[in-house]
Amino acid sequence: MAQSSTTRFGYPGPALSLEPAGPDYLDVIESHAVFVLREVAAECQRPVLLFSGGKDSAVMLRLAEKAFWPGRIPFPLLHVDTGHNFAETLEFRDRRVAELGAELKVGSVQESIESGLAADPGEGESRNRIQSVTLMHAITTYGFDACIGGARRDEDKARAKERIVSVRDRQGRWQPDRQRLELWNLYHGGVGAGEHLRVFPLSDWTEMDVWRYIRRERMALPSIYYAHRREVVERYGMLLAVSKWVIPSSTEVSERLSVRYRTVGDATSTGAVRSRAGTVDEVIAEIAESRVSERGATRGDDRFSETSMEDRKREGYF
Repeated sequence: MAQSSTTRFGYPGPALSLEPAGPDYLDVIESHAVFVLREVAAECQRPVLLFSGGKDSAVMLRLAEKAFWPGRIPFPLLHVDTGHNFAETLEFRDRRVAELGAELKVGSVQESIESGLAADPGEGESRNRIQSVTLMHAITTYGFDACIGGARRDEDKARAKERIVSVRDRQGRWQPDRQRLELWNLYHGGVGAGEHLRVFPLSDWTEMDVWRYIRRERMALPSIYYAHRREVVERYGMLLAVSKWVIPSSTEVSERLSVRYRTVGDATSTGAVRSRAGTVDEVIAEIAESRVSERGATRGDDRFSETSMEDRKREGYF
């Protein structure tokens, strides 16, 4: 890519650089993620890449595209669909799948509820936690032995304990004492009968790294990640988008504000942040000034859940 005289990645940038030291930083973390993807494809029989249409899974898809170019991505994509989706992410998901000619499988939380596999949390309640049931059903149904996702260690202290290649038992449970050493970036892809791996190539990336990579690669994202005007209601200290799942009560007043999303999950528990950042550079500058993690600021399932992320991971949560 041609380099600008004033920026590293060919985009007009702020006068004060927010880039980390070292001219090849993004190349280094990209090459490691690509290496992990190729190792999984080589060692595992039936891997799958989790793809929801969110920014981290979009980066994972871009890395997979690079890892196996000029061939096609050699494994299917899987979206665990809560049924409480933002329309922008679903549109982006389907568009990217069509552009790449990839195979997409969808695991439906609604179908898990209707079949009795999962308990309905109730109208307007978050379904994030019961995604684990649908994920395990898909793993069993399709025989997946490795699930590749975009989780990062900077998101939560429990995720900071994960290995890049994490072993899960027959029930999908995470057991910290069973994790393998990963000295010298060597990964063991073998699993026992009924077990599978959860693989996190973005483990050592940060939210800032993700956005710098999006800028460098000139990646498209759902418009929800940039500032736009949306009707929201303040609830539990978060700005939730008004929808058929989030209806203001008699004591709540909705407002139309300029907001964007730092992370996207179940629409009933994912909050927006006030923002006027309409470009990648403006988002990067905004993140640089933030002192709250993306999930800590905007994910109700993390802030108000009676169980910690670590406990949920022990139950099979991704």
